[in-house]
Amino acid sequence: MRAFGRWLLWMLLAGIALQLFFLFRIALMTVVDPQSTAFMRSEAWRVAHQSLTTEKTWRWSATWVDDDQISPQLKRAVMASEDAGFAEHGGVDWEALQSAWQKNERRQAQAEKRVEQIERRLAKQPDAAEAALKAIKPPKIVGGSTITQQLAKNLLLSGERNLLRKGQELVLSLMLEALLSKQRILEIYLNSVEWGEGVFGAEAAAQRYFKKPAAKLSAYEAARLAVMLPSPKFFETRQGSAYLARRTNTIVARMGAVSLP
Repeated sequence: MRAFGRWLLWMLLAGIALQLFFLFRIALMTVVDPQSTAFMRSEAWRVAHQSLTTEKTWRWSATWVDDDQISPQLKRAVMASEDAGFAEHGGVDWEALQSAWQKNERRQAQAEKRVEQIERRLAKQPDAAEAALKAIKPPKIVGGSTITQQLAKNLLLSGERNLLRKGQELVLSLMLEALLSKQRILEIYLNSVEWGEGVFGAEAAAQRYFKKPAAKLSAYEAARLAVMLPSPKFFETRQGSAYLARRTNTIVARMGAVSLP
C-alpha cells in the first residue's frame, strides 16, 4: 500500500511539474514569438519522411509576421468562421462544447440505429450484412473548440483524441487566456495554423493562394482562407469547390458584425 502511495505521489508531482513547464512556455510567449508548434514539428517530420519514401516533392512554407502585418480582414474572417465569441469568452465556450456533445450523441445514436436495422434486415445473409456494415461511415465528430483551444492543442499537444488530452487542452486554454492578451493569442494562432500541405501561417497562405502578403488580403480573399481552416488539405486541392464559394460569401456577410480584440 505504501508503494502505491509513493507511486501516486510521484505521478502527482510529475503532473504538477508538467503544468509548470507549460506555464513557463506560455509566459515566455508574451515576449518571444514561437517559431514552431508541436503540430508543425510533427507535420515537418511526416512531410520529410514522405518526400524520402515517395516521389512527392518536399514543400514547406512558414513565415512569422507581426500582428500589424496581418490584414484585419483576415482576423475578422477567422473569428467569423471559427469562433465568433472569441473576444468575449475566457478561452472555452462552454455552450458550444455542450452543443457539440449533444450533436455527437445524436449522430452516434443514429449510426447505431442504422447498424441495428441492417443487422435485422440481413440476419439471414451474413456476407451481405458484413458488406453493408463496412460501407457505413463513422459519424462525423463535431468539435466546438475555440480559437484559444485550437492554439493550445497545436502549440503543445499531440494529435491524439482522448479525454486526458482534452482535459489538458482546457487547462492550457485557461493558461493562455490568463497570461496572454486576446490580440497576442490571435497573432500566434494566425502565424501557426495550417493552411495546406506544408503551408503554415497567414503570410505563407496569402503567398501560396493569392501571391500577395497577408497585410494586403481583401475581405473575400480573407474569408476564403478562413473557410479552409477546418480541412485545409482537403480544400487546397479543391479551390473551385462550389461549397467553398458559397461558404466564403457567407463569411464575408458576417465579418461586418465582428469586433476585433
